Amino acid sequence: MELWIIATLSAATFQTVRFMLQKLLAGGTLSATGSTFARFAYAAPAALLVTAGYLLISEQQVPALGASFWLWAVFGGLGQILATVLVVLTFSERNFAVGITLKKTEVLQTALLGLIVLGEAISFGGWLAILIGMAGVLMLSQTPGSADAFFSGLRSKAVVLGLGSGLFFAIAGVGYRAATLAIPSDDPVLRAAISLVCVTTMQALSMAIWLSLREPGQITKVWQARGTAIWLGVTSMAGTLSWFTAFTLQTAAYVYALGQVELILSLAASVLFFKETVTRRELGGIGLLTLSILALILIA
Repeated sequence: MELWIIATLSAATFQTVRFMLQKLLAGGTLSATGSTFARFAYAAPAALLVTAGYLLISEQQVPALGASFWLWAVFGGLGQILATVLVVLTFSERNFAVGITLKKTEVLQTALLGLIVLGEAISFGGWLAILIGMAGVLMLSQTPGSADAFFSGLRSKAVVLGLGSGLFFAIAGVGYRAATLAIPSDDPVLRAAISLVCVTTMQALSMAIWLSLREPGQITKVWQARGTAIWLGVTSMAGTLSWFTAFTLQTAAYVYALGQVELILSLAASVLFFKETVTRRELGGIGLLTLSILALILIA
């Protein structure tokens, strides 16, 4: 089995656990922004230790990092911050599985961004896959008990938050792949580890400044929640390192396609751990959206 496949499966598993922990933290004393900060604050030290250990074992030096790397790292890091805040807010509107599924529209939105920004043409089959995905989003977005659910669902807060998180995760994926490829090294794990340390450190520092100015008291609450937040940081570090490793070896499209296994894991977490009810309509929406994403990747 190729390394990028192993790395992607690892990333999807750790990411599911990390989102579960964030849902727990956001449902307690921490705000959505506070729980997002906890992820980066506790992940940065873990990333630094892992990277230092890898450099020592592999007897390598930190490669020179140019302006291109820092530009893409900031671009991807900011996108990930915004995406994480939005997806945590989505959890408060709908159940865990639906929140993760709406976030997974990142693959569809990547195709649309490619058309708008890069002028990349999409085939008829590609547009058909997107329309199937929109049907899935409509099913997921319908508010239970709504008389005009088919159209009113599009205006629901959960859809806005979920699609927004997908957009920013797509931006983050593009930025991170470009950042890892800008590092002058043939070692994919080293490139991933260096990117992880730089990005998580910048994210933790920037969010600390934001919270101290806009949400005083949240940093103290993040420290008080360290019993759970430490595990959030560890799983976040492991998941992001896995994503970065996959991005260094394979295009983001294929990585995202294989990463759809997270949908199955999140559905299991929603039912078995959070004891949430998943309706037949929501299962149908998840199925349609998954089908559209896989079809889009196969066609592309």
